[in-house]
Amino acid sequence: MKRMLMFLSVTWLLAACGATPSPGLSGATDATRGSEQNRARIHTELGAGYFARGQYGVALSELKEALAAEASYAPAYNILGLVRGELGEDKEAEDAYRRAIALQPQYSEALNNYALFLCHRGRTEEALSRFEAALANPLYATPETALANAGVCSLGKADVTQAERYFARALRRAPDQPLALLGMAEVEYRTGRLLAARGKLKQLANLTELNAQALWLGVRVERSLGDHAAENSFATQLKRRYPEALQTQWLMMGQYDQTGELL
Repeated sequence: MKRMLMFLSVTWLLAACGATPSPGLSGATDATRGSEQNRARIHTELGAGYFARGQYGVALSELKEALAAEASYAPAYNILGLVRGELGEDKEAEDAYRRAIALQPQYSEALNNYALFLCHRGRTEEALSRFEAALANPLYATPETALANAGVCSLGKADVTQAERYFARALRRAPDQPLALLGMAEVEYRTGRLLAARGKLKQLANLTELNAQALWLGVRVERSLGDHAAENSFATQLKRRYPEALQTQWLMMGQYDQTGELL
């Protein structure tokens, strides 16, 4: 789930950061540099694909090839940050993200991924500042992604008001943004707007298969509304599809006050 949120589209992610040859170079040098950048792009795309499939060792090999071809290729450092972060190599991941951003200060996808990295490590204020930096780029193709992620990060520090603002902004831009829908449903549940939370979950279910956190929220919403049939439906799905999930353990133990993380 986390990997999919950070890494929505390999092709789009890389296309957003194509480098431009420096002016004044000879035609031969231009061609050579273009070839190097093309090799870097290809190996970065391969690395990103392997990362998405959880083949981290192969991904690292491809990213090494990418950076050997073009040492200043920012997208390679962005994907390297994702891989190192998944491997728990936090210093290396942070170094990679910082390098990507230093090379391209308005690289919104890298800023968003770095912000998520910081958020998962409890560095919430730093994370929010990076999300805002990503959003400051007027050419950012999918700001609703950073907005939804910032909302989740705000929920993590129990700032429901701030979270709602981020989710609302995301949904104004993209009414079917899945994470923003789930986040807003969580906010509405926490603030007692149970029918609104039910509506957001229905909208989300029409878009995608509900994950463990969404099903758990459905259990709690319907329990609060007193709809035992709907509550049992969500509970049955949660136990059948996610038997090992933390949310299923809470269900079995009757710990309905547990909230869990959206990311």
